[in-house]
Amino acid sequence: MKLNFTYLYLFGLILLSSISNAQQNQTAIKVKLLTIQKDFEVGSSIVLNFSASENEMPLLYCSNSYGSTLVSPTLKNNILEYFIPENITKKTGVVIWKVLENDSSLSGKLNIIPKAEVASMETYIGPPSIEAGGTDYTMLVVIPTDSLDNLVPTNTLVNAKYQFLTSEESDIIFTKNGIAYKNIFSKKESGRMLVSSESLGTNSKEFTITISSAIPTDFTISSNRPHDYADGNQMTIFSTSVIKDKNNNVVSDGTFVTFFITNSKGNVLKTTGTTINGVATSKMIHPDFQDNWTIKAFVEGIAESNEININYKQVIEDFNVAFSENNRVITVGPLQSFMQQMIPDGLHVKLKIYKGKSLIETYTKTSYNGFVTFNLKPVIFKKGTYNFSIETAGLIKEIKTKKLW
Repeated sequence: MKLNFTYLYLFGLILLSSISNAQQNQTAIKVKLLTIQKDFEVGSSIVLNFSASENEMPLLYCSNSYGSTLVSPTLKNNILEYFIPENITKKTGVVIWKVLENDSSLSGKLNIIPKAEVASMETYIGPPSIEAGGTDYTMLVVIPTDSLDNLVPTNTLVNAKYQFLTSEESDIIFTKNGIAYKNIFSKKESGRMLVSSESLGTNSKEFTITISSAIPTDFTISSNRPHDYADGNQMTIFSTSVIKDKNNNVVSDGTFVTFFITNSKGNVLKTTGTTINGVATSKMIHPDFQDNWTIKAFVEGIAESNEININYKQVIEDFNVAFSENNRVITVGPLQSFMQQMIPDGLHVKLKIYKGKSLIETYTKTSYNGFVTFNLKPVIFKKGTYNFSIETAGLIKEIKTKKLW
């Protein structure tokens, strides 16, 4: 009797197990994907169909690189239809989906591929200025996009076009990861290069690249002056030759040139200029005494000129000094130039006053109408004997033991 009960118990367990497995199998196949297509063109309508039993309508979870959303189905003839939202279908990339049902782990992914069309082109180029000679370059970057602002497929053809001087060229480049780029090398000549691009019938705007001359090479200088007298009034003009680079291109306007002038005393003067059409000029006022100048010019740290020498003749051979009004008014002049004309206003005259061998005062004035006048005030210079030294145009006159009262 116990044996029969045991057999009945085991048979019941087997029967219950079979029923349970059948229910699990029935639940596992409750939802099944019917849509075979996995690749969809961006912007197209995407519908995922699933088979379903009874009246269950689980939500569909969708996620892409722009975010996630839940999609409710529509039941039609025992088929669940899930319409993927436009905010997902308008963006290329991978879409991951999953059916949110308690006993289901059904999931998968879709590929939304870009259209083979170009609606707009983002174009970048830089730097906008490069050096002539064929070694420097700028980079053209083109990003074609479709009407939904998605990147176009890899290997989409892009034509890069260039115009320089009298020549026109074009290059074929292809997109990779949505971007096409090209290094554009300079020419040996300087000038302006126009650059544009085209892809699938869509053209970019025009860009301008300035190809500037390379660094300057050595050059020559010259001088020009109205006369060679040291009158302290006229100007000597220093000029460079046309400064060019190694490819014979004229250097850019505004190239800075410094002229260094060394006089016979070893003092250094400096004047500067910038190039216009390759030539730089600068001016320096004549000295007011006989002198010899050595001039050399530099584009600092890059190029230098030859060295030239110019001489200035003494313009005043002698001058008069007159004392009046108790010797307290000292008149220097007339100061006459090389044609016996009065020296132009502004010539410096220096008066040094000594008491014995001690220098007690120095005055400097400029000429007016060929004369300079010094007034010695009694408050400063008491009655007594003084020594005087008067210097102008490189000449010095000394007057000893002059009595003031």
